[in-house]
Amino acid sequence: MRGTSATRPGAQVLSLDTLVRLKRERTASGAPRRLPVPEGMTVPLGCDAVAVPAGFGPLLMTRLPRVGCVYADGAHWWWLVPSESDVVLDWPAPAHYAAGAVVPDTVHAPGLIHKPAGTLPYTPPIPLYLALCRVTGTTPVWSRPISA
Repeated sequence: MRGTSATRPGAQVLSLDTLVRLKRERTASGAPRRLPVPEGMTVPLGCDAVAVPAGFGPLLMTRLPRVGCVYADGAHWWWLVPSESDVVLDWPAPAHYAAGAVVPDTVHAPGLIHKPAGTLPYTPPIPLYLALCRVTGTTPVWSRPISA
């Protein structure tokens, strides 16, 4: 459109590809912050995390037969689950699935608020998924109608 471009002489115009590359470099420049597995625990199945708003945390705790390591940062509770616990599961909003148990940059790192007995830090993903579906009023993926 004529008259809407207000570039200064000599100003550099950045393409969308350049902006995306710069964002990725900026994101990749800081080391990712992973939830630490407590000393003495092992992760033979790898480790991912599911974050839920803090208000859902206590509701989920009472609905689970086994609770693994749980971390909190004030806004969210983070549950350690085996790697690839997102395969075929559509985690309901407002949950956030974090591959590699990588948490976003926050002012305060999530702190451990629950550690299970034993050496495995995992909360079983299916019971966690079902409990989260229950508290959010979401139908589990396998109970949804199939369309042709």
